[in-house]
Amino acid sequence: MRLRTLGAVCASCAVAASTSTAVAQSPDTTPAPAATPPVEVPADLTTGAKRQLIERHMYMARKLARLSGDPLSRTERSAKRAALHTFSLPRMRVANRRVARELREAREEVRERRHGGAPNVAIPPVLASIAQCESHGNPRAISPGGTYRGKYQFSFSTWATVGGKGDPAAASETEQDRRAAILYRTGGPGHWPVCGR
Repeated sequence: MRLRTLGAVCASCAVAASTSTAVAQSPDTTPAPAATPPVEVPADLTTGAKRQLIERHMYMARKLARLSGDPLSRTERSAKRAALHTFSLPRMRVANRRVARELREAREEVRERRHGGAPNVAIPPVLASIAQCESHGNPRAISPGGTYRGKYQFSFSTWATVGGKGDPAAASETEQDRRAAILYRTGGPGHWPVCGR
């Protein structure tokens, strides 16, 4: 069976070869087919690169907005994308570097909030005695009236002036130490009229 099929294939090949030879030897009286137009290459070769830069920019901008607590709406994303399409390639690269830097800073800020929040400052030894006097060193201490809270008995307004967010007694002890150090640096022990003497 296999030999018969192979023989049929060979016979058809021989017929096709003889036909093509005859056609090649006969004079050509048919007009040549029109040349197919060459494939058009886009004039702007940077389109693909620009598209990638725009997608990267949008990705980072959405992450940044989410970290800032104000996610971009669909309308805002469309408007931003349309504006980015008007940028030149060099300007697009500069914009991407800027948004990448802002995203790094926002991530660092979130990391700091989770792990202490305040900038690294030296903690003066006198703060240990102030904390012992104010709350017996208890970072969850709350005054009887609820006005003063945490290890250093911050009021909500004082806590906010040194960059604290939320309840001082709910913050980590490290953050309370750092915020107290900032407060101490700006006004010394006078912020604690009784225990700062």
